[in-house]
Parts: sequence; C-alpha cells; structure tokens
Amino acid sequence: VPMSAMWVPGGFFGGTHVRVDYKADVRESASVAHIYGQNLVAAESMTSAGQLWGWYPQTLKPTADMELASGVNRFVIHESAHQPVDNKIPGFTLGPFGQTFNRHETWAKEAGPWMNYLARSSYMLQQGHFVADIAYYYGQDSNITGLFNRKLPTIPEGYAYDFVNAEALINEFSVKNGLIVTPSGMSYRVLELGPNIRYMTMSVLRKIQQMVTDGAIVVGKKPIGTPSLSDNEQEFQTLAGKLWANEDGVNNIGKGKIYAGYSVGMALTSQDIMPDFQYSKPYKGTRLLYVHRRMGNKDIYWVDSRNDSVQNVQATFRVNGKTAQIWNPVTASIQEASYNIKGGFTTVPLHLEPHGALFVVFQNQAKEASRTVAAPTEQQLATINGPWEVHFQADRGAPVEARFNSLSEWNKSSDKGIKYFSGTGTYTKTIDAPASWFNHGGQLWLDLGTVKDIARVVVNGKSMGITWKIPFRVNITKAMKRGSNTIKIEVTDLWVNRLIGDEQPNVSKTYTWTSFPIKTFYQADTPLKPSGLLGPVRVIKIEK
Repeated sequence: VPMSAMWVPGGFFGGTHVRVDYKADVRESASVAHIYGQNLVAAESMTSAGQLWGWYPQTLKPTADMELASGVNRFVIHESAHQPVDNKIPGFTLGPFGQTFNRHETWAKEAGPWMNYLARSSYMLQQGHFVADIAYYYGQDSNITGLFNRKLPTIPEGYAYDFVNAEALINEFSVKNGLIVTPSGMSYRVLELGPNIRYMTMSVLRKIQQMVTDGAIVVGKKPIGTPSLSDNEQEFQTLAGKLWANEDGVNNIGKGKIYAGYSVGMALTSQDIMPDFQYSKPYKGTRLLYVHRRMGNKDIYWVDSRNDSVQNVQATFRVNGKTAQIWNPVTASIQEASYNIKGGFTTVPLHLEPHGALFVVFQNQAKEASRTVAAPTEQQLATINGPWEVHFQADRGAPVEARFNSLSEWNKSSDKGIKYFSGTGTYTKTIDAPASWFNHGGQLWLDLGTVKDIARVVVNGKSMGITWKIPFRVNITKAMKRGSNTIKIEVTDLWVNRLIGDEQPNVSKTYTWTSFPIKTFYQADTPLKPSGLLGPVRVIKIEK
C-alpha cells in the first residue's frame, strides 16, 4: 500500500495551512496507486508537533480533507500512545509529537462520528478508478518533495493529474484510441513534460516518440540533452529536433501532437478537453477542491470547501445523461439533487457548510434534462434561555454542579475549578413543547450555536447523537413530545485548560500527569481556550 504523510499546520514549523511538500508527498503515493492498480492510498495522518491535546475533530477536519483531496483513502492516525493506567492522565505521549489520539483524550468517547466521517469518505474514494486528464512527467534527477516543496505543478483548475516517473512512463504507459492508458485501467488525455525535464535519457525520448506516433498528446518544451554518458548525444539531438521541429508551436507526428511553447491549459483548450469540474464563485475567496472516481457506469465526485463560511455554488460536472444525488459523509444521508444537463455537462446547486464536503453521485439514467428539488425550509421555533443546571465530570477540579443563568465560557468563570476545567459538563434544562411544533410534519432540530468543542444531545433520556462540527445541530424529532421535555447537552472541551491550571503558582492539588514536560507547551500565562456551550440554543423546524 503506497503511503505518505500529512501534518496539521502550525507546531514547530509554523504556518496556518498544510505545507506544500506534504500535498506533493501524498499525491505521489496516490499516483503510484493509480498507475499500478492499487485502490488504497495510506498516509500517516494529521500529525502534530507542539500542540499536545490541542486538537479535536472540527479543527482536524481541514487537514483530513486536504489528505482526501490529495488522494488519501486510508487514514493511519498519528499517534496513539498506549495508556496502561487510569490514574495518570492525560498520560503518555510520543514526545512532543502527535494529536494524542487515545483513550485518555477528553473526547475519546465522542470520537465515533468523526471516525465514521473518515471511514465513509475513505470507502467512497476507494471505489473504481481515479479520473485524471493529465499525466505529469517530472523528470529523472530529483524527487517529488524536493521539486515541489514550495509550489505544486501549475495545473488549470478543474483538471486532475497524476505524477509519473521514467520507469512508469516507459513500462506502464501506452496509447489506445488517442488516450494514454495503463494496464491498471487508468487513462489520461495529455502527457505534460514538467520544466525539470530539460535533460532526459534516450530511452525516455524514444518512449515519447512512440507514444506521440501512436496518438498521444504531449505538452512541453524541447529537451536540450541527455544526462547519460551511455547515450549517443548526436542521436538524441537528431530525434529531439525531429520531434520538436517547431519549438514554439504544434508538431504533428504520426497520430499525435507535441505542443511546444504551449501551457497545458492552452493545449487542453486546443484539444477541446473541457474541465472535469467547474463552479461558480459567488463569494470572495470561494475555493473548492474535488476528486473524481468512476466505477462502471457510476461517477463519484467528492467536493470539498476550503472556506470557513457557508458556500452556495453552482457546480458543473463533465457528466452527461445521469441524475444527481448528494451523499453526505457526516450524516450518511442520500438525497436526490436538482440538476440541469446541457451540452454534455451537468450543473448541480451545492450548499456547503464551513469546511464542508459532499459526494455528488451520478448513476441513474436521466429521463429529463433538468430537475428541481425544493430546498428545505427552516423555521425558528424557540430560543432556549437560562438558567441551566450544569453537572461537571468528577475529579477534574470543578464543583459537582453549578447554575448558569446565561450561557458563557467556562474559561471566563470566576470559579477557578470551572475556569480551568477539562472534560465533560452536562447542561440540563426542561422545556415545554407546544402542540404547534408538531403540526404539518417536518423535523425538529436542536441547534446549539457555538460549541467548544464537541457535544452529545440527550432528550427525555434518549441519545440524539453527537455533533462535532459547524453547524452544531442534531435531529431530535424522535424523542420530542408535546408538553414537558428534558434536554441534556453534554459538552466536552480539551485538556489544555486543565494543564494550564495545574501550572498556576501556589497550586495545592494538580489533576494531570504527562510523560513529556508540559511546560514546553503550556505555562501559567498561556491563554486559555474558549470552552463550554456558548449558544444560542434554538429549536428549529426543517421541512422538505
């Protein structure tokens, strides 16, 4: 199984975005899998450095989604140190490294939905074959993470690509019906020669000649020589001169062409190869990534928003004659989608939550060119105000119970036990549901507003599920009844505040133990993290 690595941003290396060399590293492993017929692409995943116990699902998701966008479909989470005892918490670490994904993490018991998200996404992206238009040949004299540690290849938006090296080019690639194909089932429209191929061996040059003669489309500048002392330089120059007779235009050779002096985007346009994925940009900075896999007659697109705000876009897919469905990897729901088929492409309206990701699946034959599915309507029924009774997890320094007249951050409490609390606090409130809430059908949802950092909702003793990302909402329809209802919201924050609390001067009792010196990361004056249920908590009705 080809494997790579991707770390979360920050830590020892700084920055607020995933480093480019990690993206290149993952894409290299994915390219190997695609070319050689492996459907699995693994990665040491979401590794951190310097922020022990500082991560939770919502903050990990952008990195996990970047892994998926780069080709990963098997997560090997870094790391899970063994925790043999229960009286030393949060416990053992791998030195300063890792997101400490183990049973002593505060949100360990709430991790199921996060794992389900990763599992569903991975499973879907293990199906069929990766769809790419460009095979990007990067040369023979340096590795991918060395070449692309600051900037990935400049590929036009809406086209996917795989890296290819000389061995794969020579032994795995051939041309059939104008497409560049591999025995594994991959196909590409164009072979792009990256800028690092000014020198290439005679065997690579001959392979390019063969492919173009057989019908391949090649984009790139004329190589200037061979790096091999065993090659005949005069033979190389003669063949290169023949293939690139026009160094600034199109060279027709056999059934194929070499575009010299063209960008790959210009060559794709010249060949009438339209983007596989396009989208409207109604907001400043709207940015979506995608992955396309094809399994038989089914086209599976994964679409990921890189924005921290809601995005409503019109997405256009290079698919014709099929209806569209939205498969949600967070909720596991499958819904029919609106679509419009025109000119061999299908446009689908997409609603993406902050850092949201969805699958758009095309598999059923369309009986009509367009379909409109009414968007759900949302009505606010009530805002649940205080007071709230809050019960805190034992042996973490907080009082057993506290009364919150209004929702506020634990870390701003005047009670030091609450201020530095890490663990689960359970908010309890009894509300009255009038008969009007249940009229005309629809679903009742509890919207928690802002949560720091993960929450489970229990209604009348029935668990309604865990919510771990924006929007923090759960469907409470099955448990709600007319009249009195007891709402419990179990909110879990991170270890960070308790670790900082234990570093305060003149502390008589501490509650945490770590194998790595915690003062390396958290001191008495380190800012506390916002924690608790911040709301507003609302009951809403959604009708479809």
